Parts: sequence; C-alpha cells; structure tokens
Amino acid sequence: MSARPIDVMSIYPKDMNIYGDWGNVLTIKRRLALYGYEPVIHAYNQGDPWPEHVDMILGGGGQDSGQEKIADDFFKRADTLRALAQQDVPMLMICGMYQLFGEYFETIDGTKLDGIGIFGVYTEGREKRMIGNLLEHSDQFGDVIGYENHSGQTFLRDGVTPFGHVDHEGCGNNGEDHSEGARVRNVIGTYMHGPLLPKNPKVSDFLINAAATHRYGQFQPQQSDAQKAELAHIDALAASARRVAATRPR
Repeated sequence: MSARPIDVMSIYPKDMNIYGDWGNVLTIKRRLALYGYEPVIHAYNQGDPWPEHVDMILGGGGQDSGQEKIADDFFKRADTLRALAQQDVPMLMICGMYQLFGEYFETIDGTKLDGIGIFGVYTEGREKRMIGNLLEHSDQFGDVIGYENHSGQTFLRDGVTPFGHVDHEGCGNNGEDHSEGARVRNVIGTYMHGPLLPKNPKVSDFLINAAATHRYGQFQPQQSDAQKAELAHIDALAASARRVAATRPR
C-alpha cells in the first residue's frame, strides 16, 4: 500500500491538555493507520513553526491560566485558523479551546478573554460547576457520551448549530437550554472530555473522513483483513465503554 500522509496537529498540548484530551490524538492516530493512511502528528505550542500541511486540528481543555498563557500566540494564528475552517479542515476543540474559538470568555472575576469568533458563542464564568458524565444526542452522530467539568456557561447566538442536545443526564453548554457544544462547517466545539473520541467512533470517523477529503478529494480506506478485524475489535470495546459510562451516576 502506498503511503498517504494525513497531517494532524495538536494545538497547545503543553498548556491545554487536561482530563485525558491527548487520548483524542492517540485515537485519531491509530484509526488513520487502520484505514491505511499514514498519520503525521504535529504538537504545536507557543512559538513553534506552523506545519506545512494541516489536515486536522485537535485542541484540549485547560484552566483559565492556560488560556491566558497561550492568548498572544493564539491570536497570531487566528487568521490562519479561520481560513482553515473555511476550507473545511476538520477540527475538534474541547472545553477551554472551545471557549477560545467563540467570541469571548468572561471569567468569574470579570476578566475578559477575547476569542477568535469561529463559533458564534460566548462564555461567562459562574459559581456553579457542571461536572459529571454527559449523554447527548446528535442528529448526525446519534448518542454521544463524554465527561464535562466546567464552570463557564456558554450561550449560542441565534442560528448557531449545537453539537448535540442534552435530554436528561448532564448540563451541556449552560444547564438551561439543553444545548451542548457548537458546530460550524467541519469544526466541532464541545465540553466533552473523557477523552471523547475513544468512546465515540462515529465522531472520530467524521474527522478522518473530512481530513482525507481535504487532502485527497475523498476518503478511501485501504485495509488488510487484520486491520479491519482490529478496527472492529476497537469499536466493540468502545460500545462497551459507552454502555458503562451511560449508566454511571453524575
């Protein structure tokens, strides 16, 4: 099989990588290989050179101090990130990075951190902490399971598409309107840690499909029987993990 690289960038993993979010990178790396692609992983931190090719971007959560630490460098890359989003490069932004992809985040002490406006959302810090297993429904991905832990409450502007809807367990964006996360083109923002992707193969495969389409014009797996069997085994384990997580109390 010929090498077909897919360049995956983890953005600010030194400062925005808590609650196991690096597991999203590992999941994408393994699934790309099992589909017959060559994953090329870039860890982009402050001051690093930007990769020549970017087919997917993954960002994790972080504390308020982490968001403040990366702010200057992040805004230097804002135009590039907005342009990539318009080019349908897939991105998954978790918690703190989700907030920074919005319009602004006002902390509980009144400090205002501007975002880059890819999502038409804004976030306000509150006393209440929203924490626990989270089950939501997405029209595209079905039931999505993760773990939320945030005190920022995010509100969507009119017309913004949420990532999913929380019917029972969990708070989601704000604990009021049953929305969770946001979607713009191939960019997903969500409060779901866990990490998210190992338990939700449909979301992983959406990102992989979009990345391969961006790079090569289509998603075309080239798999051996052994790779197909391993992928089926991984998906079975994910299904078991989902069943367990869905029954755990908050």
